[in-house]
Parts: sequence; structure tokens; C-alpha cells
Amino acid sequence: MTAKGTDRGATGYALWICGALAGLAVGGVVLMAGDGAPSTGPWEGADRTLPYFADASFTPQWYDSHADLPAGFHSIGPFDLVDQTGAPVTEATLRGKVYVANFFFTDCPGICPTTMASMVRLQSELGRFDDVALLSHSVTPEADSVPVLQAYAERMRVVSSRWHLVTGSREVIDDLAKRAYFADEDLGRAADDGFHDTFLHTEQFLLVDRDGHIWGVYNGMNRTATEQLIGDVEALRRETPFRP
Repeated sequence: MTAKGTDRGATGYALWICGALAGLAVGGVVLMAGDGAPSTGPWEGADRTLPYFADASFTPQWYDSHADLPAGFHSIGPFDLVDQTGAPVTEATLRGKVYVANFFFTDCPGICPTTMASMVRLQSELGRFDDVALLSHSVTPEADSVPVLQAYAERMRVVSSRWHLVTGSREVIDDLAKRAYFADEDLGRAADDGFHDTFLHTEQFLLVDRDGHIWGVYNGMNRTATEQLIGDVEALRRETPFRP
């Protein structure tokens, strides 16, 4: 069942945002060779250092510490959403936490059952950490109201203190998708292109540090990539200890 939006249908919006984010990574974290990276940091081994990502090219950038980041380095900006419990979720909610973000919608018949099952696994593996959170953005905010998200959360056995299924203003989610998580509008399809009943989804999970910087992009449909993400969350926690 498709809910209609005010400017473009919920289906068209899901098409655009999910299609836009798709294709960033095939296996696990994006590690593309790029020009101008500040340094070549270590990647293999237990003491590896994870890279930062600052733009839509997802070229890894290596810095020894936050103190070395240039002024204005990309981070997830302010946002105002609401989760399945009706509680507000803003950037302050996640401040000081390592978190994994993704995009989904509750009526999704395609890849979402697989990607959200991977999120359930992340909750199971990482739920013991008070400083780790999961953040799932609905791409059909008109359809995914708080009660709808709550019912979905109950089916998925979501622990609300650890995993926020968020909805809110389309403008806010739009801005997060394009400017914060680097979705490219040109890769999506408009609502009037004849694909009203087809949803293109992103399988990507994004790893974000305590200060809102992106540290990795992973394929949530790939078991090996999900395992790598679990390990990288734990590594990021060690590299960037919680600072109250």
C-alpha cells in the first residue's frame, strides 16, 4: 500500500533516496584509492586505524586523531526526528555515541527484510555497549508514523534504548540523505517516471563516530560485511573512547 505525499509520492521518494544511496559498496567498507588523501594509514591487523570519509566520492582520508582534522571537516549536521516511542531524536541524542545509520521503510518487500535482519544482528552483537546506537531512517515518512514504527519495532524486537527507527519531516530526511550521507539525486528516479510500484533500495550501512564523522560504508546484505562492521564498531570504540 502506497501513501501519497504532498510534493512527490512516498513511493517516488523511496525510489529516489534508496536508489541514490545504492551502489556505494559491494562487500564491506568503502576503500577506494584516491588522490590527495592526507596519509596512508594502516588497515590490516588488530591495531588498524579506520579512515574518515568527507564527501560523496567516499575516498578514505587518514588522520592520526580528531585534532588533525581540518577546520570544517564533514560531519552529520543538526536534525530533528522522532522515533518509534514518540521520543525526539536529534544530533544531541547520539552525541558521544558510535552509531550505525541506514535507510528503510516498513512496507518494503525487497531488500529491507535482509538489511533489517542485519540490523537485528548488530543489535544482538553490540547491544551490550551503552555507547553504541543504531539509527534507521524511514524513507516513506508519510506512511511510517510513530504507531506504524512502533508495531514494526515490536515485530523486530527492537530495543528502543539502543535502536531508533525514525520518521519526521521529509525535508529533514531529504537533507540528511543528500548532504549528510551523500545520496546523489541523479541516481534516483522521479515519481512520475513509470516506476511507481518499484522500489530501489540501498543496502548500505554507515558507521558514524562520536562527533558525527563518517568512518565506513558497508553492504548490509552481505554477512561478511556485517561481521566486518561489528569489528569496526568495536575498533572505533577503542580508538575514540567516550568523552562525557
